[in-house]
Amino acid sequence: MFTGIIEELGIVASVGSRLRISCNTVLTDAREGSSIAVNGVCLTAVDIHSDSFAADLAPETLRRTNLGQLRLGSLVNLERPLLATGRLDGHVVQGHVDGAGELLSMEQIQADNWWLRIRIPEELDRYVVYKGSIAIDGISLTVAAIEQRICSVTIIPHTWRETALREHKPGDAVNLECDVFAKYVEKMLREGSRF
Repeated sequence: MFTGIIEELGIVASVGSRLRISCNTVLTDAREGSSIAVNGVCLTAVDIHSDSFAADLAPETLRRTNLGQLRLGSLVNLERPLLATGRLDGHVVQGHVDGAGELLSMEQIQADNWWLRIRIPEELDRYVVYKGSIAIDGISLTVAAIEQRICSVTIIPHTWRETALREHKPGDAVNLECDVFAKYVEKMLREGSRF
């Protein structure tokens, strides 16, 4: 389980079905088989070196996420899993991306804040609610507006500086993970479960 609080920006060192990421912080306690979230996708770290790790990308991962679109030198958001003794600073993020949204615009607003607009895939729209949580490329964010499958969030200066969002441009795919609790509630209601 992750929190959506990005620990480090990694740099893509090789692409393909085996991705290699140059980084430092997330490797401090990593071992072969450790989980590391890359742009919000929970990956298994292999071939760990002092300054990088690799991860194999399954066909489903390449189909459902933006990891297959990464280029050499791309910045990626990295996070280690939450320790049982840690604080849940963001929200519950599983690292199981539901789909990719399309970045429509990122406009600078007052005091170096940004207004980010993303088109949500139709099948995910029912899980995105005003003031609810959403993970965008692994970043825990609060939905500021949702209308006709357009989700808007505010990006504060810290998030702008410390994440890979600043590299995105309109038309880019961003990984989306909806609130898992919404999915459980939907299933219980559909199956007529009692609370």
